[in-house]
Amino acid sequence: MTPADAHHRSLHDEGVARQTTRAVLQHRYGAPDVLEVSTIPTPSPGPDEVLVRVRAASINARDWHVMRGEPRLARLLDRRSFGLRRPRVAIRGTDLAGTVEAIGAEVTRWQVGDHVFGEGVGALADQAIVPAHQLATIPDGLGFDEAASLPLAGTTAKLIVDAAHPAPGNTILVNGASGGVGTFVIQLAKARQLHVTAVVSPRNVDLAKSLGADRVIDYTVDDFTLEGAQHDVVVDLVGNRNLRELRRACRPGGTLVLSGGGVSGTGRLIGPLRLLIWAQFYGAVRRWHVMVPQAVPDADALERVAELVAAQQVTPVIDRHFRLENAADAIRYMETEHTSGKVVLTT
Repeated sequence: MTPADAHHRSLHDEGVARQTTRAVLQHRYGAPDVLEVSTIPTPSPGPDEVLVRVRAASINARDWHVMRGEPRLARLLDRRSFGLRRPRVAIRGTDLAGTVEAIGAEVTRWQVGDHVFGEGVGALADQAIVPAHQLATIPDGLGFDEAASLPLAGTTAKLIVDAAHPAPGNTILVNGASGGVGTFVIQLAKARQLHVTAVVSPRNVDLAKSLGADRVIDYTVDDFTLEGAQHDVVVDLVGNRNLRELRRACRPGGTLVLSGGGVSGTGRLIGPLRLLIWAQFYGAVRRWHVMVPQAVPDADALERVAELVAAQQVTPVIDRHFRLENAADAIRYMETEHTSGKVVLTT
């Protein structure tokens, strides 16, 4: 091969690389084994969209919900995400961090090369499309992997604490305090001068203490619903307890905040939807304070979380890193282990 031929081959390979990208796909519902890493055409951003070169992406409970198509009732209630036999979007993942690679014709805020994080479509890929209004600038000094852990978990945690309207000195109990959302809730609650009780597995007792929890309950030893403790705010991030049990931990006039995604392999038909629906109905009839906050992935919410990180009021907690090609292992790990913070994939 002559030098000219080699140069031509190099240019051709670069062009092919720009036109294709790796992505984690699924074509049917099932366990993590249904996921496969394939090469697909590089997506093109629409007028108000951005193409991001993904440097890191994080896993959320909704990723395994969509992967498994569970709870099955969601296939009828959420037609944007679920089809009857397969997800509406074949590429998994939403939370990402990376660099802007291309912008749509109507995008004015972002430029190629900007370091951003946010929620997009098909984040488990080398490149992904993100609506321009669902991105924010990565705070100075924060790595791509840490930034990728922020979008859903960080905005949900802030929404949870804000929705409860706690006053300094109030008591808050967090069931599932060691997960992605829970680790942020502990830190945000302490920043609001609340007394925090964290309910975690044995392996995460020390983590909860290190994040500032005033009291830590190992749920394999003590049942927080039988203690008779009356907390001003009870946050359920698991979805494995019924309404009567959660009420026992909340004082009269207190606030119950529900944001649990359930436990993989249980509640396959209805899952945590039963608790969420019944709690809202009960709260309306009995005038009991029940909150079911839904985080909206917009730039304002992301920027508020970025400000908290920059002010060192919250610090992302990352349990494990996986490579993109090991996405199935990453989701399997999240489903089977009591993770300490977030699970992140890097490209």
